[in-house]
Amino acid sequence: MAEGWPVADAGRRIGLLGGSFDPPHAGHVHISREALKRFQLDEVWWLVSPGNPLKTRGPAPLGERLALARQIMQHPRVRITDLEARMGTRFTAATLDGLLQRYQGVDFVWLMGADNLAGFHRWDRWREIFETVPIGVLARPGDRISARMSPAARQFRSAKLRSREAGILAGCEAPAWCFVNVPMMPISSTALRADNVKFTKK
Repeated sequence: MAEGWPVADAGRRIGLLGGSFDPPHAGHVHISREALKRFQLDEVWWLVSPGNPLKTRGPAPLGERLALARQIMQHPRVRITDLEARMGTRFTAATLDGLLQRYQGVDFVWLMGADNLAGFHRWDRWREIFETVPIGVLARPGDRISARMSPAARQFRSAKLRSREAGILAGCEAPAWCFVNVPMMPISSTALRADNVKFTKK
């Protein structure tokens, strides 16, 4: 594997947490730790994106966001990556295409908060994403009802696992998704930017 690319052998269960991480915060750390435990993953990879196609405002420079992410997320089974920049992708569907081609035999799970599921039908090729990899949804405060009633949740209702089956999600054939309720920290990157919060290593 080329330098800068994480190593993952066939059969590894890898959760993918995508986003601009502008800035990364304790909520990202918490959701990563919960995903490792609830979905019984070997690793979680943060895909720090060059930019969010659904947002008109550009994020902070990629190098700055990567550095902050590495400061705040220190766990032996969580990897901070710039894989989307390396592959030249900005949309999740294209990113998954590239990862599945490069990491054949790896069991990927796309991870997201319930707020993303609520608006998932606005993502590029969203149905294809559901049919490509299992999806693990972790509840965040205030987003449970809108997520459960979203167009994506309704369309793929028959592919939904019960929360007590979360541990088998990574081994399921897509489409398969699981919604788990976990204690979440009510914090967002948007609020942090508004407050001009800067993270420092503790």
